[in-house]
Amino acid sequence: MTTHQPSRTTTAADPDSTPVDPDQLRRATLASSVGSALEYYDFYIYGLATALIFGPLFFSPLGDAGALIASFATYGVGFAARPFGGLVFGYIGDRFGRKQVLLLTIGLMGTASFAIGLLPTYKQAGMVGAILLVLLRILQGLGAGAEQAGATTLISEVAPRKRRGFFAALPFVGIQVGTLLGAGTFALLGMANPAVLEGWLWRVPFLASIILIGVAVFIRLRLKETPVFQELEKHKNVNKNPIGVLWRTSKKNVLIGIGLRMGENGNSSIYSTLLVAFMAGKGGVFDGDKFIGPTGLLIAAGFSAVMVVVFGALSDRVGRVKVYRYGALFQAVFAIPAFYLISLGNVTLVWVVMSVGIALGVQSMLGPQCALLPELFGSTHRFTGVAMSREISAVFAGGIAPLVGGVLLAATGHSWVVLAVYSLVLAGISFVTTFFTPETVGRDLVQTRDA
Repeated sequence: MTTHQPSRTTTAADPDSTPVDPDQLRRATLASSVGSALEYYDFYIYGLATALIFGPLFFSPLGDAGALIASFATYGVGFAARPFGGLVFGYIGDRFGRKQVLLLTIGLMGTASFAIGLLPTYKQAGMVGAILLVLLRILQGLGAGAEQAGATTLISEVAPRKRRGFFAALPFVGIQVGTLLGAGTFALLGMANPAVLEGWLWRVPFLASIILIGVAVFIRLRLKETPVFQELEKHKNVNKNPIGVLWRTSKKNVLIGIGLRMGENGNSSIYSTLLVAFMAGKGGVFDGDKFIGPTGLLIAAGFSAVMVVVFGALSDRVGRVKVYRYGALFQAVFAIPAFYLISLGNVTLVWVVMSVGIALGVQSMLGPQCALLPELFGSTHRFTGVAMSREISAVFAGGIAPLVGGVLLAATGHSWVVLAVYSLVLAGISFVTTFFTPETVGRDLVQTRDA
């Protein structure tokens, strides 16, 4: 879909027509990676805490099933806030620059996570703790609503065109680092005495996020603005109403972005949160065992750190859409045998399935997506377009999946079929969407028109 604006495309900001600043590229990659690590550290510690301990800590009067559903509802609230964060910070990113947003989002997201570690539980303050948990989760969601959009936009606008898929995927290694930190922390906590874990130890992962905040802010203060945004400023082509332009000209590409994300983000959430609850909850495959799920995520994250870059680089060679399409198809075909194998209760099989599902299924979509989403949109409204595509889909895929899945698991006596069908449907949506997606490899990101 095209805009009605002139497509001002000087070559000064094209990374293939001028030498790429290696220092800028290195800082952009590091800054994006650290931010991704913090977001997904927060994502996983909150998701795992939701599946494993938030129920009895904050919602104990509701009973086991009710407490789990209430916990997943607070998890979903964060996702509901993300589109609003994407809208606000996307506007700032397109209007005032990419760098400013990356400083704002990391501070908001990290501070909210740190504050969760200070909350009073139900035993200490009744429902006050639960209410504050919801409010802080909303702040987390607002910050996260533009963090990944900022990371993908920043690195895509700095990277050389012919290797954009490779470089755009590198910051997403930070996702796996964050997963390793979050899942590793909870794998260790799972070995602690339950009384100690629910007494004070659960707070430590949230309080520790202050370290990542400090590192991320220090690195991002040293960032330069991207060549693409500098070019827009140079020609006075910065759009004062990127949201309006997006609404008038880019609805189709936003819908494409949402559809592409359903299989990737939805399955990521199913494996990282809903599956953990399915295995560890009462009546689950490993009734009450809080160690197996986080350990499986830890193993999967190690493989995923490599595979997301492999699939990103592969998309430079064979095309974004082709890699994405076959990744979604694999995830759909894998769904039923995967969750059946998990239901057998063999720990080794569980870890293998989680590794294959996340490292191959999810990353084969995330790898090409890192460059594909920024390439779909014109330079004057790119940040807003990427943010809206990512975060609207995050509500319907990542946010709702654990809540709806938790209800269905409770209603079906923890049937594995629920998870399998959910995974298959979400992957199927992304597979179908690829047939409506334009190929974007080699696109000049200075263009103001959409792909």
